[in-house]
Amino acid sequence: MLQDEFEWIKSITPDSSYQKELVMGIGDDAALWSVNKEMDQVVCVDTMVEGVHFTKDTLSPYQVGYKALAVNLSDLGAMGAIPQFYLVSIAIAKDWNTEELSEVYKGMAVLASKYKTDLIGGDTVSTKGPLVLTVTVIGKVEKGKSLLRKNAKPGDSVFLTGVTGESAAGLQLLLKNTRHHHFSSDEKQLILQHQMPAPHIEQGRILASSGFRISLNDVSDGIASELNEIAEASQVALHIDENKIPVSRLLARYPKNEQLNFQLYGGEDYVLTGTVNQDQFEPLSKLFQQHSLKIFEIGKVGEAGNAAVYLHRNENESPEQITKQGFNHFRER
Repeated sequence: MLQDEFEWIKSITPDSSYQKELVMGIGDDAALWSVNKEMDQVVCVDTMVEGVHFTKDTLSPYQVGYKALAVNLSDLGAMGAIPQFYLVSIAIAKDWNTEELSEVYKGMAVLASKYKTDLIGGDTVSTKGPLVLTVTVIGKVEKGKSLLRKNAKPGDSVFLTGVTGESAAGLQLLLKNTRHHHFSSDEKQLILQHQMPAPHIEQGRILASSGFRISLNDVSDGIASELNEIAEASQVALHIDENKIPVSRLLARYPKNEQLNFQLYGGEDYVLTGTVNQDQFEPLSKLFQQHSLKIFEIGKVGEAGNAAVYLHRNENESPEQITKQGFNHFRER
């Protein structure tokens, strides 16, 4: 039986490519290839499976569709890309009716309209199992401005474009009570972060347009997992200051260790995390301020050759190495 999603992906990654236009295949948030002198094409795909990623007790049909597109758009955001098109493949379970399925597509359409992204095709089949929804998104990015995980260098600043942990806290509430429970106002906000995350497309475009050397990843599996992917791709060590990780007001009511666990390992926040030359962080921060957006410096890139992530909790303790402990499909079965 397969035990590790990430090791399996490594094992099937080709050693070489046939197409000279290919810039990035397996190993980043999306595939990237050259289409003309000005632009590169960006393509990504994600699947949501009922009973694994959601149930009818955690997401409404509308939210299933919205989130299925949002997680793909987030991958484009992590490449600094502009969304253009999407395709939908759906395996329909017997207990999903026409009204519910229409709501799934409505959820996608509403989010797609925000980014002027066109539905251009897909596939529809029936299944004896649960509902399976696969979305492919196609976008474009200016040549030379894509934001790859392998771009980190020693001395860089490590950053986040938003708070993390709220989605995991929201999911915890849903799993304890279902979405039909009477929640407080704050609890509803946490739950909404899980059900309808906002992909950081605008933030990705600001990062791409800055012209700075930036490595980037979207936070789908938790900060720990995403930063380890950057460390591995760039072959550097990342040093994170716990006290610099932003904590939202909604998470402040949780014990400190639970907050940190949500932030590092919860995932499904779909903010962006990455690195930039430390001298360029302040100019980058000003760019974000001009768009009424925030960016947080949470650490530094250390030595080359040691692909690892270390958490510094206080000056009196040695840093602890944090590994990929976010969601792993094969390990979680």
